[in-house]
Amino acid sequence: MTDPNAIKNNPFIELGEIPEKKYKEGYIIETAYITVRDGVKIAATICLPKGLPPNAKIPTVLTQTRYWRAMELRIPFRWILDSMVPNAPNPEVVTSRGYALIYTDVRGTGASTGSRTTPFSEEEVKDGYDIVEWIIAQPWSDGNVVSKGISYTGITAEMFARNLHPAIKAVIPGHGFWDPYTDVAFPGGCFDYGFIQMWSFIGKNLDLNNPKVFRQVMPDAWLVVKGVKSVKSDKDLELLNEAITQHKSNQYVYEHTLDKSYRDDQILDGSSFDDFSVFAHKQEIARSNLPILAWCSWLDSGYGDAIIHRFMNTPNPHIAILGDWSHGAILPANQFFPNRTTVTPAPRDKVNAWINFYDKCIYGEGIQGKVIYYYTLVEEKWKKSNVWPPFGHNYQKWYFSDNFTLTQEKPESTVGEDSYKVNFRATTGRNNRWWALLGLPITYENRAKVDEKLICYTSQPLESDTEITGQIILCLYLKSTHDDGSIFAYFEDVDENGKITYITDGEFRVIHRKILTENPPYKILIPYHSYKKEDAAPLVPGEITEIKFGLHSTSVLIKKGHRIKIGIAGADKDTFIRYPAEGRPTITISRNSTYASYLEIPIIKKQQEGEK
Repeated sequence: MTDPNAIKNNPFIELGEIPEKKYKEGYIIETAYITVRDGVKIAATICLPKGLPPNAKIPTVLTQTRYWRAMELRIPFRWILDSMVPNAPNPEVVTSRGYALIYTDVRGTGASTGSRTTPFSEEEVKDGYDIVEWIIAQPWSDGNVVSKGISYTGITAEMFARNLHPAIKAVIPGHGFWDPYTDVAFPGGCFDYGFIQMWSFIGKNLDLNNPKVFRQVMPDAWLVVKGVKSVKSDKDLELLNEAITQHKSNQYVYEHTLDKSYRDDQILDGSSFDDFSVFAHKQEIARSNLPILAWCSWLDSGYGDAIIHRFMNTPNPHIAILGDWSHGAILPANQFFPNRTTVTPAPRDKVNAWINFYDKCIYGEGIQGKVIYYYTLVEEKWKKSNVWPPFGHNYQKWYFSDNFTLTQEKPESTVGEDSYKVNFRATTGRNNRWWALLGLPITYENRAKVDEKLICYTSQPLESDTEITGQIILCLYLKSTHDDGSIFAYFEDVDENGKITYITDGEFRVIHRKILTENPPYKILIPYHSYKKEDAAPLVPGEITEIKFGLHSTSVLIKKGHRIKIGIAGADKDTFIRYPAEGRPTITISRNSTYASYLEIPIIKKQQEGEK
């Protein structure tokens, strides 16, 4: 019997039932070069329904990638599989529903010519307009184009809206950033060197058509993949070789950010992080008025925050979805159920739901207003709201207290502090929320052992079930022996048997501690730090300072009898660069009536029957 809780408010069900296939014979593959306005040739792979009548007209789903639109497979795999197998089940599902599906290599990547200095450049975005013009000129096109993607391709899908082309009808940005500085490169001002270094390494090897890169990140793919798929008309591979030569002048993010710290630092071609953010272009996206279906996970880097910021700051008709899976919903990631092996929804169901959304936008009544669906961990329920934060949202203070406890009573004593010498061996490993961007699983294991390297505070058992939804705010009054450093805070659940489960975390470089009173560049629900050079200031060693910042968004039910725990570190060695570069600081956290360190926890008050 189907659990009614699995159905109620489930976005994948509310988007509609899966209709019967329009085309049941599979799909055919065509390739082409699309020459854009400056002569760059964009490599495209086109999947069309097999059996499409000569006079039929169908809409198109476009995905623009920097990770090879299609792959040349090794023998014998090329005799068994087609070049689109890495994108399964997209080609089969999309074409069976009566859509063309096109993947393109963005300029300077794959089999496309040109070079690139930054990701998501203005020229790359403008290519989208030229590609639409090519699509609607095809004999099978009905003049409607939509775009979707995950991660890089999710961001290209959202940037696609900026072209303001009348043929574009809707976009689906999945698992993408809103603000690249805080969502991925420098969350809390801390440089995520682990991911950025590996991402740049992978990108460079892909651009040079070197499949050996798969040995490090996807060993199984190395056995199957020979390189990027060429365009069929390029029989002697002259254009492919020319493209690879042009790619040699590409530049990559890591080499230009390793010595950077601030949001307004110039990188690559003189641009700043904000120049290729989504939020900097929110007015253009708003002018498009295109329906948006944005989806992600609470646990995927800072992209869960991105979903919420997009929802709060974009007026477009909007569906937002936050689940409990890994990057791209490839793997389960709910830390309360570590033995789960499958993701809900399954990949095929997920793609069908996206096509249901497109059907509404092209053939139906469209999307009205805004709604956000979010999955509450432990409670295992989908919920939805037309506003964020949801109704019933209230902050509850929990103070740091003696004996490493958390309590709702503010300290009365005038004395009270705890010291912690930063352990630079502390780590969340390489299966954390940041490495997940490489398609790796998300696992926070052995928290009891990990917490031994941290300073931790734990509450008494909760007297009732308590829903926490939103961003926890941490306020520390601390002093340090050094003028720089970082804070890594881990919010955890402790059950009746002492088992510790990771829920969310946050990180913050202390030189960015200034809280600004002016309006931030987009609406946020946490203290506003500019991360700009002019607002940075070293600590004065030995002087008590307020450090206040938000953790990453979550939604979780803490069961009656469980305790909440906050673990604090000064390093995460496998992911973030260390601050300071030398030395080993001792930080002292105050917990007294004058300097009362605390957590502000977003509690959702349960609505009573009849309340709205």
